Amino acid sequence: MGALGDRTMVVEFEGTLLKAADPFPYFMLLAIESDSFGLVRFALLLLVWPVLKLLDQMGRAGLGLRVMVYVAVAGVKEAEVEAVARAVLPKFFMEEVDVAAWRAFRSDGRKLVVVTRWPRVMVEWFAKEHLYVDAVVGREIEVNRFGFASGLIEEEEAAEVLEKWAAVFGSKPVESVHSRISLPSPNLTGLGEPNRPRPVIFHDGRLVVRPTPLASLLILLWFPLGFALAVLRIAFGLLIPFRWMRFVAPLLGSKLIVRGRPPPPPIAATSGVLFVCTHRTLMDPVILSAVLGRRVPAVTYSISRLTELLSPIPTVRLSRDRTVDGSRISAALAHGDLAVCPEGTTCREPFLLRFSALFAELTDRIQPVAMNHRVGVFHATTARGWKAMDPVYFFMNPRPVYEVTFLGQLPAEATCCAGGRSACDVANHVQRMLAAALGFECTNFTRRDKYHVLAGNDGDAGNSKSPATWPWLHG
Repeated sequence: MGALGDRTMVVEFEGTLLKAADPFPYFMLLAIESDSFGLVRFALLLLVWPVLKLLDQMGRAGLGLRVMVYVAVAGVKEAEVEAVARAVLPKFFMEEVDVAAWRAFRSDGRKLVVVTRWPRVMVEWFAKEHLYVDAVVGREIEVNRFGFASGLIEEEEAAEVLEKWAAVFGSKPVESVHSRISLPSPNLTGLGEPNRPRPVIFHDGRLVVRPTPLASLLILLWFPLGFALAVLRIAFGLLIPFRWMRFVAPLLGSKLIVRGRPPPPPIAATSGVLFVCTHRTLMDPVILSAVLGRRVPAVTYSISRLTELLSPIPTVRLSRDRTVDGSRISAALAHGDLAVCPEGTTCREPFLLRFSALFAELTDRIQPVAMNHRVGVFHATTARGWKAMDPVYFFMNPRPVYEVTFLGQLPAEATCCAGGRSACDVANHVQRMLAAALGFECTNFTRRDKYHVLAGNDGDAGNSKSPATWPWLHG
């Protein structure tokens, strides 16, 4: 730790703010998520791990870092490296943040400057957006004139980089940067907001577990077996009747937990029930249909035509034109039940995004359904990758679990037509019901916020924008 001037604190990232100083897992994430050759880079980096360990024991950790950078990003577009640093790494960084150290450094109100021996691009987004750091100083990855990373990094060590920063401030550091420091007990009395790191609500990438050397080896060994198992599970799901799925799933290692009482099939003379579901994966309406034992059409938006063609249930495609979409949903309800996920996109963390109120205007027969899932190796959602692979990755997990909780149909007085409530009130009420059932927190985030952060666009191809800032949470 060092001090530059009276109002600036300089702190090393790895080993101080970040409890884990080993860069290997983070470069493994960078390798596997950067481009279409990610799995090859992942395997190569794992192969050179013994060499990296030997270099570290010989006091040549700097050379080992350069090897990791080269294997992970050589030939990758600079924009892809930045995207992984923004969308994938923050989740794993947050798990290793030393919150006590972070609070101590922020407690005196000075500006916080983070210095890292790793490439600056890996750390900057997380440090500024989640730790409220004012500046990040690190080494730069060389990029050619075509925008591709060469895999080489600047030769400066962290101490030299710190001296550069000191020159900018017009003073030299009082102390050199240390990996470990003796922390005083932070005095949080009167500490201004925020007094905790900003939570990681949106993140991308396929890996659930932190890819340590052992975990990475197990992932590589499991990958072909998991893929074969996923093909088998999907084939059974497509071939057998829906009413059998609940009983066949445990035989193939999956688990389906159902709570509450599902409603009976619709009667021909009445309109269908609108199942309002939380959105965790692309599989939500398919799992709902499996629980109900019948194919329930699902409302979709911005999924590929291939995904729609391969879907085992009918789909109702929305256009984001409120009048047109309302007509389509009403027409579908006139023919039977319908499933809708008013969040408009998935969220991996225990938060619910803001609900669109359109569903509340169209029917009083509203059945909230709390959907949740658990996976141990691979995430079944993506913002930057190929969404058609989402079901494959879900079923590649050794023991995927889905939980479906029926909360009962809304009473008439809690709806728009019969109860006279506004559509927004009904949507917010349903959101709070589902959040309480799952132990989640409601937010004002939208689909656009998610895609701005993770992919730099609003979720539609060809509409690229810069990453969004974070809206505030609400109860």
